[in-house]
Amino acid sequence: MNRSGGLAEVRRIGRRVDALVRRARRSHHLAFAALLLTTLAGGAFSLAWPSQVPASLLVIPLLLGGLLLRFRQLLALTLISLAAGSYIVMSRPPELPKTGFVLVLGVVGWIVITSAKVRNRLGVPGTRGESMLMELRDTLTAQGELPNLPSGWWADYAIRSAGGSTFSGDFVVSTTRDDLLEIALVDVSGKGIDAGTRALLLSGAFGALLGVVRVEEFLPSANQYLRRQDWDDDFATVVHVAVDLKTGDFDVRTAGHPPAIQFDAWSGRWQTRDTDGPLLGLVETPDFELNHGHLKPGDALFLYSDGMVETPLRDIGRGTDRLAGHAERLVAQGFQGGASELVDAAGGPGDDSAVVIIHRKPHG
Repeated sequence: MNRSGGLAEVRRIGRRVDALVRRARRSHHLAFAALLLTTLAGGAFSLAWPSQVPASLLVIPLLLGGLLLRFRQLLALTLISLAAGSYIVMSRPPELPKTGFVLVLGVVGWIVITSAKVRNRLGVPGTRGESMLMELRDTLTAQGELPNLPSGWWADYAIRSAGGSTFSGDFVVSTTRDDLLEIALVDVSGKGIDAGTRALLLSGAFGALLGVVRVEEFLPSANQYLRRQDWDDDFATVVHVAVDLKTGDFDVRTAGHPPAIQFDAWSGRWQTRDTDGPLLGLVETPDFELNHGHLKPGDALFLYSDGMVETPLRDIGRGTDRLAGHAERLVAQGFQGGASELVDAAGGPGDDSAVVIIHRKPHG
């Protein structure tokens, strides 16, 4: 066999080994057998050499089982571990403590079984539940990606969760169609994972509505969808903007959400785009007011959640002025990277914070 043929054979064997390893990782039966053998071997070694191999070694496969096994397999491993641990300590000399280790092993088993029971209800064994939560978070982030805009336009957004959580009740959905950019910034009631899971559900629904229904029908349609969920004491606020990328004309509508603010590059002033509309999910047939405006070259439009402007010690009006003051410092750099800077500078620590910036670049 020539050298190239030998290398090909080595690669083929390597691929087979790699496939076997991946298959083994996915096999809960194989993991159960390995952990059971480890438990029995650890118990036997502890009986044979009690001074060198501590009985506490049995805790390790039990903890690993909480991460890798299905509920019934974990329950069987726990019972076997308790039986092995009890036999080991009962075989000890009378002067050595016995009940303490069995009690600790039982508590560890109860903890891992309780955790596994929750995952079993979801039908996701082992670490798959945590992986699914991370995948859901990544899906929510991906759904908020802004579309590519034509030359002369730029948009960006940033979201920060309350308390450093990886899940946020604030999210963004957007689309473009026929030179029309639509963006909706949504703030779901609550914080943390509860708000994050509702945000994921609504982001898929609202993202599907955006660009399909007419601009003026988006908020009413979103309101109808939210009311069908029949959530107790849960609601959402939304600011929805539609920008004509040819003319710069835009329409803003809000549902219980802080108003958009516009930067006028010619005058250097900030203008609040006040609109009125009820929280989503509270009224059967709500009315959402329209605020129409125009973005000239150099102008910018800011959307933001109440976490950016409202705190227990500061009302929305003062918070909006403070946000505009921070945004003023971004004018010289053309607002590039401004969304993240604003969230860091003005976002409140106790609430989710989000900012969307839409900028019409100046000519030249």
